[in-house]
Amino acid sequence: MRNIILLGVIAAFLALAIRRPFIGLLAWAWFTLMTPHQLAYGVFGLPLNLIIAAVTIGAFVLSSEFTRFRFDMMTVLIIIFAGWLSISQAASLDADESYIYFDRFIKTLLFVVLCIQMTTSKLRIHTLVWVLVAGIGFFAAKGALFTLATLGEFRVQGLPDTIIEDNNHFALAAATILPLILYLRKEARYQWLRISLLALFMLTVLAVLGTHSRGGFVALLAFCGVFWFRSRYKFALAAALFALLVPAIAFMPAKWTERMATITEAAQDQSFMGRVDAWVINAKLAAKHPLTGAGLRNSYIEDVAATVDIERSKTARAAHSIYFEILGGAGIAGLAIFISMFAYSLFSCSRIIARRKDPATPPWQPELARGLQTSLIVFAVGGAAVSMEMWDGYLMIMGLTAALARMTTARQTKKGLSLEKVRLGYLRRLKANPGEIT
Repeated sequence: MRNIILLGVIAAFLALAIRRPFIGLLAWAWFTLMTPHQLAYGVFGLPLNLIIAAVTIGAFVLSSEFTRFRFDMMTVLIIIFAGWLSISQAASLDADESYIYFDRFIKTLLFVVLCIQMTTSKLRIHTLVWVLVAGIGFFAAKGALFTLATLGEFRVQGLPDTIIEDNNHFALAAATILPLILYLRKEARYQWLRISLLALFMLTVLAVLGTHSRGGFVALLAFCGVFWFRSRYKFALAAALFALLVPAIAFMPAKWTERMATITEAAQDQSFMGRVDAWVINAKLAAKHPLTGAGLRNSYIEDVAATVDIERSKTARAAHSIYFEILGGAGIAGLAIFISMFAYSLFSCSRIIARRKDPATPPWQPELARGLQTSLIVFAVGGAAVSMEMWDGYLMIMGLTAALARMTTARQTKKGLSLEKVRLGYLRRLKANPGEIT
């Protein structure tokens, strides 16, 4: 029955996507974030995501929307980054191993470019935000209920066979959507929806704690810090955060508290020092191959790691850092492009937020920009300790930021053209009637 329902929903999405490619993009985002076919065992393994992507791309190319394709700065940066990853793959020290990750990353970047180009209205932006929040929030709510049922004794894990399966990855993904949950709650018209989103927010916080992830806890603290710093009601917000976090932390078992306490004892923690070894290997690979790196995640391979550090190569492992993963895989140049994408997104949000006092700027745009920027900051902080450089969620947030920036720029341009028309009309009337005073 699950198989029939899922295939029916997909067929409906694809039929609608032929005329409206954005519907296909929503289906693509849904499958990317939630992989619902894993819950329908009969179709598990079928390339449904590939079919959805192919139909969406084909429909977009054949639609009138394709004629409005625009090379904004974020689109250009993504294309440059994809091109650099291609060069890195061509020079990979183990092309067969790195191709798996290269292929995955390129497909994700293509999805983000389509997000930027096809998200052209408030409705479309909000729909994608809802898909992101619902996609991760569903598993966060399940994780929180699991934490309550087990009294926090067991770790919450993400969806199996996905990038957020690891408890650390899932914790960061959940922490990243917290600002967006609050944004949707603020925009919600109905009381029941605002209450539901507040409940989802609290469950998501509990799910992050339930993962027993130290990196997730740091990301949660980063969210609290940024949110408190930006608030006009700092005392009231501090009291609210205190009222939420203290009972939640007190609910967790003693082993959770002991694990979080090791954050201040990183130098004595074997797990952390293993990550340091991986960071050193990636840094040395980048030093030896500064332009192209060694190929995506080739630092995991002992033979590749041994080319720069024989001793540390014996325990070659994941870098547990989006920055060192890119550094070792795509070189210094690749990391510079990657960081530029982050920097431009944060800068774009700041520009939109600065327009909040402009009467011509709809209030929802600066508010959304604030939420998107906070989400990116949370991910940037937490990403220093996890290998999530290929996660679609934060890249989707970058795409939404670029789409919002395009929308505000278009509005400002339209406003400027309108004022110019008024000015020119006034000059023509003044020339025709020199004595006229208006």
